Amino acid sequence: MGLFSSSPAQTGYLGVDIGYGGIKLVELKTDKGRSRLITYAYANVPIESLERAMIHDVPGTAELIKQMVVKAKASSKKVIAALPISSVFSSVLSVPTVNEKELKEMVMAQAKKLLPLPIEEVSLDIKVIDKTEPKEGEGKPATRVLVTAAPKTVVAKYIEIFKQTGLELISLETEAFAEIRSLVGKDRSTMMLIDIGALRTNVLVVKNGIPFITRSIATGGNTITQTIARTLGIAPEQAESMKRDIKSMQTFAPTGDLTPILNVLAKPILDEIKYIIGEYQKQAPTDRIEKMILTGGSSLLPRLPEFLTQQLNINCYLGNPWARIVYPPELRPVLEELGPRFAVTVGCAMRDQDA
Repeated sequence: MGLFSSSPAQTGYLGVDIGYGGIKLVELKTDKGRSRLITYAYANVPIESLERAMIHDVPGTAELIKQMVVKAKASSKKVIAALPISSVFSSVLSVPTVNEKELKEMVMAQAKKLLPLPIEEVSLDIKVIDKTEPKEGEGKPATRVLVTAAPKTVVAKYIEIFKQTGLELISLETEAFAEIRSLVGKDRSTMMLIDIGALRTNVLVVKNGIPFITRSIATGGNTITQTIARTLGIAPEQAESMKRDIKSMQTFAPTGDLTPILNVLAKPILDEIKYIIGEYQKQAPTDRIEKMILTGGSSLLPRLPEFLTQQLNINCYLGNPWARIVYPPELRPVLEELGPRFAVTVGCAMRDQDA
């Protein structure tokens, strides 16, 4: 789903993710129905606050993307980019089943009441999820729709960035749909996606490939790094390296059990996950979240999947966005290491593989 898009015949795309920790780029081409990796690139540009996000430096970000395209020797000029979840409003609405024109009018009327901005100031996308037929004498047919809206000011910055790169921005995705495409695919079960980025953690509840709950909280990998640095009295750079090395992490716990330190490091994220599970159960009392998928750079915190599985009694796995991508076998080690950081980027470039 794109907030604006066209449908070009070309089968190769650049996926670009302008994140708070840097920029990631992937070029994929469709080969016999499967996406094939052509090239990739990334630039780490960590920031300390949202106010300094790269999206606010249009010329600088555009120039960096141009350099990455050249260095990676990317050939495609067609770009799909991702809008950060923290900038996007998303909600599932239920309206009476009517014709397309009336449906849009009803959704717009409801959206006006819910949006944090005037409807004139957002780019709006409406996606029909399903239609329900009630039992005889129990109400009228209803249609559920997913409403996604992004501030036009944010959309305009993305358009200007890619205009300055000389690339063609053909669609803006939400991070949610990009991650669903790369990590979930055709799996229709109810699950949770947890993306632990540099400054924020995004949590989604997904069913049938649709994000029914989308939340973004202001805590992420930087918070974990600062906690390690403060606890051990070491430099943040050393703490950043330590949090991905299980042997270093065990300096916290000589017995080898990382549960106590993970209780400290992951507490804000764990509390948010518990809250969202409770909210979803209120919406769907008979439904159960069957599994959790971790992604984002700080999902590599040692033993984190096992810790969350233990705490929540829901199986938790590290996501692999390369699972349905064809690539040279010799790249496997480096791609597996990069995988958690590239879920959004790969999902954008997998445009032709919508489940």
